[in-house]
Amino acid sequence: MTNLITVMTAVHGPGAHHLPDAYKSLLVQELPDGWDWQWVIQEDGRTDSVTPYVPDDPRVSFGQGRAGRAAMARTMGLARAEGEYVKVLDADDMLTPGALARDLSALIAHPDVSWATSKVLDLLPDGKTVGFEGDPPEGVIERGSVLEHWREHDYRAQVHPATLIMRRDLLLALGGWMALPASEDTGLLLAMNAVSTGWFTAETGLLYRKWPGQVTSQAAHVDEVEREARMAVVESRASVLASLSDWRFNTE
Repeated sequence: MTNLITVMTAVHGPGAHHLPDAYKSLLVQELPDGWDWQWVIQEDGRTDSVTPYVPDDPRVSFGQGRAGRAAMARTMGLARAEGEYVKVLDADDMLTPGALARDLSALIAHPDVSWATSKVLDLLPDGKTVGFEGDPPEGVIERGSVLEHWREHDYRAQVHPATLIMRRDLLLALGGWMALPASEDTGLLLAMNAVSTGWFTAETGLLYRKWPGQVTSQAAHVDEVEREARMAVVESRASVLASLSDWRFNTE
């Protein structure tokens, strides 16, 4: 029997042309014997724009649905997720060689850890890469530490939610991604950290593509009123979960 990591990708028409690069980054992943990946691609909407870029590969599951932004698309994709672990991969990003194996190694070697993240490099339009400041040291991320850092650094976490891999049971227990127009992955990261410990891998695991059409580059993403509302909901959810001392995810 093959053990699976489900790679979860939400995509909309304008970003679909990046899917072949994401697929290439999956093809070079090497996993231990008995493991493979499943790629769940969920379109945010029903158009003819995405299908031409979906690979003809039996490990790929493609679905469509009503438009509701990335959070809803990913959560709907969970209906087809078969893996014990779920790995996020945005349609315009790329995994680095060995990323899935490093994720899996961290989770298997530390059974008390429920999720993992890794170092990210921004991939600029000219092909150059830029790192983030303030990466934590490799190792365990204690319960509650991400929320504390996020509060103290203007809503910026010390680890990148676009690199998340997590136990599927924990993801389901928290209801999937937050129903927000953006920051849904940050909300999930903080919620997971409120109830469980994580892991950070210092080796680069993701190339985060910067391009004009990405959602986070749009003016609406930095609208101050909306941003404050998003952050308030994200913080409130994580704070309530953290206050439930008896609600702790058990990996056993």
